[in-house]
Amino acid sequence: MAALLDIDGLVVEFATGAGVVRAVNDVSFDVERGEIVAVVGESGSGKSVTALAVLGLIDEPPGRVASGAIRFDGEDLLTLGKEGIRHIRGRRIAMVFQEPMTSLNPVLSIGRQMTEAMRLHLGVGAREARARAVELLGLVGISEPERRLKQYPHHLSGGMRQRVMIAMALSCKPELVIADEPTTALDVTIQAQILELMRDLCRRLGVALVIITHNLGIVARYADRVNVMYAGRVVEKGDARSLYRRPSHPYTVGLLNSVPRLDRPRDAALDPIPGNPPDPVALPSGCAFRPRCAFATARCGESVPALRTMEAGHLAACFEAERLREEMPA
Repeated sequence: MAALLDIDGLVVEFATGAGVVRAVNDVSFDVERGEIVAVVGESGSGKSVTALAVLGLIDEPPGRVASGAIRFDGEDLLTLGKEGIRHIRGRRIAMVFQEPMTSLNPVLSIGRQMTEAMRLHLGVGAREARARAVELLGLVGISEPERRLKQYPHHLSGGMRQRVMIAMALSCKPELVIADEPTTALDVTIQAQILELMRDLCRRLGVALVIITHNLGIVARYADRVNVMYAGRVVEKGDARSLYRRPSHPYTVGLLNSVPRLDRPRDAALDPIPGNPPDPVALPSGCAFRPRCAFATARCGESVPALRTMEAGHLAACFEAERLREEMPA
């Protein structure tokens, strides 16, 4: 059976005053039905642009999908046009955005915002849409859902607003939910609650979930598979257990070492990745991570490494992957 979402060779470019920025450069990954897939990387790695391309939200100009395919349930979304993608966006593919205070309309009540999409996509009446909104708010753990429908976004805490966004995303019974940095603006305790909630709801409802984040640590418990992006490319991908057990790209190792871990002493210092992400207008030759990499050799500056298999279901784009794996503790 074909994957629910299959992104193949996606390239997204933006025209800027300094030149053309290839924000997403030959990205390929898929998502199976009911699966949780993480897309991880620093700011500017192309994670959110990939998600926006899936939803047909790349502004043209200055942006454009230059090449590739985005197949959803076997149909290439890039061939549908604006009207065609509008029928899928929100109905079959939903999105939870990074900051709910800017995603929710401050002058419309929670009830108005929750029922609008259901009435549009599902064709239900006002009473039925309201009843489902109450049900969904209860499902995501919001108390007194009837009263909350009459409130406005500023009446709710950040965690509650994010729960409303999750309820809205699930309101039209989608097959895929894309969560773009869904916990960035929340404190650590609420982050865990939101991720647990999203995982449990998606498992219960059979919905596939893509979690986009900069923190490789927070998805260890939730993702089935992980795609690590750097400078617009996927540099490592695989099932979560294999990738966390034996990371095979220096960037992935850097992401893991730069977040606190329970299997290390409490006084152990974090090990940040040196340097800064590259200028997307003037990427270095060869591997884009080379200027920040302790394993770089002359070969790394000559050509861009392709993804290759490290073990079953685990791929990495690094010429020195074997040496890295040998030096990593088992």
